[in-house]
Amino acid sequence: MLVKYIRRSVGRAKVTHAVVVIFLEFFAWGLLTTPMLTVLHETFPQHTFLMNGLIQGVKGLLSFMSAPLIGALSDVCGRKSFLLLTVFFTCAPIPLMRISPWWFFALMSVSGLFSVTFSVIFAYVADITEEHERSTAYGLVSATFAASLVTSPAIGAFLSGKYGDSLVVLLATIIAVLDILFVLLVVPESLPDKMRLSSWGLPISWEQADPFASLRKVGKDSTVLLICVTVFLSYLPEAGQYSSFFLYLGQVINFSSEAIAGFIAMVGLLSIGAQTLLLSILMKKIGNKSTVLLGLGFQLFQLAWYGFGSEPWMMWAAGAVAAMSSITFPAVSALVSRCTDHDQQGAVQGMITGIRGLCNGLGPALFGFIFFLFNVELKEMSPVDPNPVSTDTEEKSVIPGPPFLFGACTVLLALLVAIFIPAQHTPVVKTCSTRVMTEPVSDGLGNSSVPVSDEDNEPLLQDSSL
Repeated sequence: MLVKYIRRSVGRAKVTHAVVVIFLEFFAWGLLTTPMLTVLHETFPQHTFLMNGLIQGVKGLLSFMSAPLIGALSDVCGRKSFLLLTVFFTCAPIPLMRISPWWFFALMSVSGLFSVTFSVIFAYVADITEEHERSTAYGLVSATFAASLVTSPAIGAFLSGKYGDSLVVLLATIIAVLDILFVLLVVPESLPDKMRLSSWGLPISWEQADPFASLRKVGKDSTVLLICVTVFLSYLPEAGQYSSFFLYLGQVINFSSEAIAGFIAMVGLLSIGAQTLLLSILMKKIGNKSTVLLGLGFQLFQLAWYGFGSEPWMMWAAGAVAAMSSITFPAVSALVSRCTDHDQQGAVQGMITGIRGLCNGLGPALFGFIFFLFNVELKEMSPVDPNPVSTDTEEKSVIPGPPFLFGACTVLLALLVAIFIPAQHTPVVKTCSTRVMTEPVSDGLGNSSVPVSDEDNEPLLQDSSL
């Protein structure tokens, strides 16, 4: 099933290689933010939000199911071949957007089996960095991800408005092909030959490939259980929000393509600032647990504002609050590192990542279903005569975004659960907040190292354009 990768690498493996791969992949998808809204509406005019949720939900669940197996195989066979595999299948649907929208969405759903580039990239970085360098390297990868999503939607919206969606899809396809060629011809293998060769005879155990293996360990420690429940209740609505919010802005709140691109850029930039400057200050001043509670408070306020907001200025203001809420998961990850023993760090961080992966599948489907239950349909949001006022319109004016209000309720539960997480008054050690835990060869999630801030340190806009 695997194709032997070509060893035409330039020099040694570097973090720069990982940065370029991530930037090109998410830049290509970010360009498609505006065309995606149009194609979704044209392909599924009856139940657009529901179908969008189902597509993203299937993709997320498939990614959750396949990530451990792909990670375990990459530990044995090397990173480059699986990096090529994940980038190719993640970008494969792009050219089909204008050729056949139905095949585009079908392939996009199935591509979730291989849409785990971040997992392989983090493992790649772990192979080539020392432990004390790793947090900086992961931060660079996450910042690159943010930069790609801050710039590409605005560029895509401009080109789409001036030259049409077809040119944007063509440009995204070219960038995706360049990414594949870069991995094939330039990216060196990061996993040492002797480490891989010594692993060839070892079978891949079911526990390594079982996505639920880490989740079954959650209940063994009450503190870890409280943290995991908090993560599930807070990330479930966030994952759902990623999948539908820009569609919601464009069709319900009547944002233009340029306004959506500007909104993405604003939230992305503010999120980067919040996760760097604000987070470090809060961690020093009020501690891990209080920072988690503050982040959940921001998220609760943001989702409630999205749920009741009906004017564009409300969305802009709530977006600023949303950026502040991005401090939650880095703080949660640091809290986990303080609450668990050093030899259990990788397993516990794996549980957190596994729960977030599960939410990536459940959240979009849940949001789409709630939109469907409340009859929020795009065909009803197209321009109509302002004179007739129906009962449906009156209901929408009260709660324009029901899923966001539901999300606020789940975050409120997360906040209540987080209050009971015991605060760990450990001595202040500089390495504690930046420590990266590793499990060398057989991490169940496919990262040879599970960083304190791998997915948790990603900006708010994660997966927003996928």
